[in-house]
Amino acid sequence: MKEKWTFKKIAKEIIFTLILLFIVSMALNYIRKPNVNENVYSLELKDIYNKKILMDKYEDEPLVVHFWTTWCPTCKFEASNIESISHKYNVITVAVNSGSNKDILDYMEENSLDYTVINDSSGILASKFGIEAYPTTFIYDKKGELKFSEVGYSSTLGLQARIELSN
Repeated sequence: MKEKWTFKKIAKEIIFTLILLFIVSMALNYIRKPNVNENVYSLELKDIYNKKILMDKYEDEPLVVHFWTTWCPTCKFEASNIESISHKYNVITVAVNSGSNKDILDYMEENSLDYTVINDSSGILASKFGIEAYPTTFIYDKKGELKFSEVGYSSTLGLQARIELSN
């Protein structure tokens, strides 16, 4: 006799699947977590407008450092989440191997994005941070300690929760 699907049974299956996906995602994130030896606050960088960015000015506040590329589908999908949190928190993004400043500016304009972007055209900065996959996001607390790193897609809510937990 075939068992009938009920709303309760379907909901239970969906919840089980979501929990399983969350656990697998966390395990993969842990495995792919970069080993960061670079002191982000010692860096002096220039954004895509050639404006100097002194990272030590963020040392007493939470900071999000987000590595992405223009050619990464997941990065493009996640960009609006980064845009959302950049209006409330300190966010510095690093576009890796994504062309010239003009290429990145065009991309930003085309996608209605206005967060701060550092152009890591040769991937040197990404190498210093041990980045092997995109997007990769680091969240530092107001003491300057790295609290979270995320490899892959992060939702706006997930990013906000991690930032708030790091305060």
